[in-house]
Amino acid sequence: MGILTLIFIAVSLAMDAFTVSIAKGISLKRATSNQAAKVALFFGGFQALMPFIGWACGQSFAKYIQAFTPWIALILLGAIGGKMLYEAFSHDEDKGSQQDSLSIKSLTLLAVATSIDALVVGVMFAFFNVNIVLAITIIGLITFVISYAGVLMGNKIGRYLNNYAEIIGGIILILIGLSIFLNR
Repeated sequence: MGILTLIFIAVSLAMDAFTVSIAKGISLKRATSNQAAKVALFFGGFQALMPFIGWACGQSFAKYIQAFTPWIALILLGAIGGKMLYEAFSHDEDKGSQQDSLSIKSLTLLAVATSIDALVVGVMFAFFNVNIVLAITIIGLITFVISYAGVLMGNKIGRYLNNYAEIIGGIILILIGLSIFLNR
């Protein structure tokens, strides 16, 4: 898996965190650099940790299902992308109206919730013998940057971008799944 593909995966995975970061930015009266960095650190950290956990679990059974990896990628990335699209188009009233603080408990719960799909992608990485250190570094850094920007943007224009970020992320994941499947 090439570095460009890893970057696209990282950006796609970061869209959930971006959306939540925008919501966090909206909920803050005036977002500071420290607040944006705190949110970004949680989201980037968990987004890097979860693929590593998935990769470690996937290592134990990757050799048994290597022949099915294009199908697995198509199904997993398609399902994650489809879920993101579904969530973007389901008009959940609570989605953008979170008024909670930037407490460790709150940020941990949000970071875990936005990085579950990264766990599944980590399992897929085991099947493709991806350099996991490079992958989680790219995923963590890109999520950090995107989340940081999301908090600051959300403070200004987040109401207009909220659902579009998830739509773009979902479409990109589905296209990557199709690309892996078609290029088997």
